[in-house]
Amino acid sequence: MNLPRRPFRCDVVASRRENSSRPLTEVQGEVMSNSMYRRLMTVLADSSVDYRVINHAAEGHTERASKLRGHALGSAAKCMIVSVRAKDAEGRYVLAVIPGDRKVDYRKIKRLYGGTDVVMADRAEAERLAACESGCIIPFSFEEHLSVVLDPMLLGQDQVYFNAARLDRSIGMSPSALVALAKPRIEPISK
Repeated sequence: MNLPRRPFRCDVVASRRENSSRPLTEVQGEVMSNSMYRRLMTVLADSSVDYRVINHAAEGHTERASKLRGHALGSAAKCMIVSVRAKDAEGRYVLAVIPGDRKVDYRKIKRLYGGTDVVMADRAEAERLAACESGCIIPFSFEEHLSVVLDPMLLGQDQVYFNAARLDRSIGMSPSALVALAKPRIEPISK
């Protein structure tokens, strides 16, 4: 499945169909340089889910990345790390995955985790927990102290798209494939 041509460079450079026996370990001959990108690609290659790798101009803003990839903003899986503070208890970090056209509802996350306050995580801490730079955080957690919560509004999309731990590469897959791989808690957390 090819995306329509846009004025920007955005090509589907590889895809994986169920029952494909060829693992995806390199994209257009480039050796994967980013460790989180490599880890994500290993998870995808080892799975049996259908997904696409999309090469595009470097972009970390959800709205502009969605235009480059050629899909509606609501199909983007926007990933943000928030800090849930609790009275008399150690706080926790949550990776909130919401549709690109929505905002995180801090009150819903606060109630969900019984916190006293919820704020965006400090950028340095978010990048440490996600093991990639802000703007290309993936909807997966490989860190035991980072819970993933996915808003159910994403489940109604045909495909969801997210940067692949790199600003110049994205993944497209069905919401059910994302849920099967990321194993998130599914709760309404957007407004």
